[in-house]
Amino acid sequence: MSLKMYNINRRKFLGLFGCGCCSLILPSCSTVPITERKQLSIIPEARINAQAASAYENFRNKSKLITSGAQLNQIRDIGKKMEFAVSAFFEKENKQDPTKNFGWDYILVDNDKVVNAWCMPGGKIAVYTGLLKVTKNLDALSIVMGHEIAHAVARHSLERMSHAMTINLGTTVADIFLGGAINRTRNTVGQNTGLDIFQLGIMNPFGRKQETEADYLGLIFSSLSGYDIRESVKLWERMSSKKKGKEPPVFLSTHPSSKKRIENLSGWINEVIIKYPPIKI
Repeated sequence: MSLKMYNINRRKFLGLFGCGCCSLILPSCSTVPITERKQLSIIPEARINAQAASAYENFRNKSKLITSGAQLNQIRDIGKKMEFAVSAFFEKENKQDPTKNFGWDYILVDNDKVVNAWCMPGGKIAVYTGLLKVTKNLDALSIVMGHEIAHAVARHSLERMSHAMTINLGTTVADIFLGGAINRTRNTVGQNTGLDIFQLGIMNPFGRKQETEADYLGLIFSSLSGYDIRESVKLWERMSSKKKGKEPPVFLSTHPSSKKRIENLSGWINEVIIKYPPIKI
């Protein structure tokens, strides 16, 4: 094949590929509730929620859970207040409730070594007993639960998967026409440094953006539910003290530093208290 013919075919292919990508991506853009940030969502939400529900049941069956008592009741009480507050807020704003198809559930995992909580797509929430030793009160616990619920409301898991799919597809096609240069560079950097340039340059900053958005939305959900969101700064001061000397450099992390989170939260608190007052139950 002549070079001229190759160039024509390559241009034609890239044009067709570009049109195909646009036809896939443009109709698949959605908007994060409240922040109104545009996001890519090329995977059906119902599919993600179903997979998450299955994974959640598997986790429940294999984990040591606390099935009664004051701590579990507190978690459920906060969760129920947030369920109501989030739905009531969107109804009041005459907007679609992003949680309308959630199958809410709450578990308390008996593990003092894990300082964590999570919310799967569809509203499946787990809190570890180790976290309760740091939150210390209901207001702080509501901040963490609000943050985790915010990930589900903002469809962050779906967005991450969509983002990864488009990056993989785009780099694969680009590498065909660059003679494998992208993968060679990625492999060389990885072998020399032990670091993935895609993870550092694309996925980690993207993850930090989602975490910051979840901090903001979580603060709103906590305020709407009637909790004192000023406790958020004290919570992250305790978190920072616990992580002292253990936090990785920001560029290596998918999360903002504790210092940055404290700065963000301090700057948002007054605005959120005024704009998103408690919704009466």
